[in-house]
Amino acid sequence: MPRPVTLFTGQWADLPLETLAAKATSWGYDGLELACWGDHFDVGRALAEPGYCQSRHDLLARHGLKVWAISNHLVGQCVCDPIDARHKAILPAPLWGEGDPEGVRRRCAEEMKRTARAASKLGVKVVNGFTGSSIWHRLYFFPPTSGAEIDAGYADFAARWNPICDVFDEVGVRFALEVHPTEIAYDVPTARRALAALGGRSTFGFNFDPSHLFWQGVDGVRFIDAFADRIYHCHIKDAALTPNGEASILGSHLGFGEARRAWDFRSPGRGGIDFEEVVRALNRARYSGPLSVEWEDSGMDREHGAREAASFVKRLDFAPSGRAFDAAFEKRPS
Repeated sequence: MPRPVTLFTGQWADLPLETLAAKATSWGYDGLELACWGDHFDVGRALAEPGYCQSRHDLLARHGLKVWAISNHLVGQCVCDPIDARHKAILPAPLWGEGDPEGVRRRCAEEMKRTARAASKLGVKVVNGFTGSSIWHRLYFFPPTSGAEIDAGYADFAARWNPICDVFDEVGVRFALEVHPTEIAYDVPTARRALAALGGRSTFGFNFDPSHLFWQGVDGVRFIDAFADRIYHCHIKDAALTPNGEASILGSHLGFGEARRAWDFRSPGRGGIDFEEVVRALNRARYSGPLSVEWEDSGMDREHGAREAASFVKRLDFAPSGRAFDAAFEKRPS
């Protein structure tokens, strides 16, 4: 059975969910990965209003859609980050409060626990998101960063996320970190270290998104093979390397969509990622969940891109073989 093809609604939160659902159906999607912002999925209402979760299912069903995961990236980012004025723009006022950094981190940690409970009420088994990181800004080690400082960063991550994971365990929902620059894990070595910091608990895994690995020079297929049992969700997003001899992969303080950048995101199939090999790796990992389009391409109309992406992913996907191609020639006992 083909994997469901869904659309992550985070980049569409300016549209009412009803409007987006109608569009997604016309574009060919099987479901939506609901963002916990805009009016798409409200954690507070899910916990407080008895009929709210069913209303989300009913809305989607009217358009022939389903939901397999929700995502709370914005709140998760603030659990471990050094909080500054930028975070105010991505948080609801009650979570920002007076903006005291530790208060923001603690309120956001509690909100991630509430998100787990809300996901359980909705009947989904995966929450995607970010973790933030107290040490990402020390990426380049000058002035020199000691090993003890990095150790402290992972200890801080564990201290903040273990209690969150406890609630995920209680309600039978898993958290899938989108491995990504600015997070506690952004490549294979840091993903291994994040898992080790949590004692390898199975509640915590990954939302595989090859685009964030590709521009860093990390092979997404090797990531899947390294963490085959921890791929809890999958984003389909492409990226292109556009080196010009001047700009670096660090972004050069140039905004997305600027032609002078050395890399940028692309609509699926229009960048440099070999999605054929990604699907083969997902098959090896026995991943059967959604292929969720996270559409980000500053150079393309988003509705054209979303429609094209749905068609691309449906053509791309294929089930693993249940037998060797030459099984018919196996020697049979006489």
